[in-house]
Amino acid sequence: MTEARIQGEAPDFTAQAVMPDGSFHDLNLKEYGKGKYTVLVFYPLDFTFVCPTELIALDDKIEEFKERDAEVIGISVDSQFSHYAWRNLPKDKGGIGELRYPLVSDLDKSISRAYGVLLEKPGIALRGLFIIDKAGILRHMTINDLPLGRNVDEMLRVLDAIQFNETYGEVCPANWKKGEEGMKPTKDGLESYAGKKYKSNAA
Repeated sequence: MTEARIQGEAPDFTAQAVMPDGSFHDLNLKEYGKGKYTVLVFYPLDFTFVCPTELIALDDKIEEFKERDAEVIGISVDSQFSHYAWRNLPKDKGGIGELRYPLVSDLDKSISRAYGVLLEKPGIALRGLFIIDKAGILRHMTINDLPLGRNVDEMLRVLDAIQFNETYGEVCPANWKKGEEGMKPTKDGLESYAGKKYKSNAA
């Protein structure tokens, strides 16, 4: 398996997963994400503490990902059976409920290792986020330490930025949000943007 790198092809994998309907299936990354954007979300372990809050927050906004033609996939080093049991534990008891996206089992840790998020000791994944475009190219990656939960709105913002760039050929300046102006990647483009953004108030 190749290593993950920005602008490179996302490492492919096939692994057992618990699907949204609760069934077990082999999930192949390329096939599952074919013709769509894919958001890979690595997390340390089932039945832990920050992890359920992240997975539930993703599920709460799953329709917003679908509106952007994106599939979400959760991945940890637990077995598919552990994923299934966690789905069946109520949210108010530390469970995750019936998520509307698959959870992949990376029991042999090969996927986490390929994406550069594996802590060899104790053998769990850091909080890695990877956004893959429709051509299978890795466009975004961030990795959080274990205690640091992620912001789902930021995931959506980055996805919007990728799609904006693809559609208009413009780049997205700092703190850009969907609906705002972009910038042409030229000296004139910067001056035009900066002239509006930082216009002097001097008389």
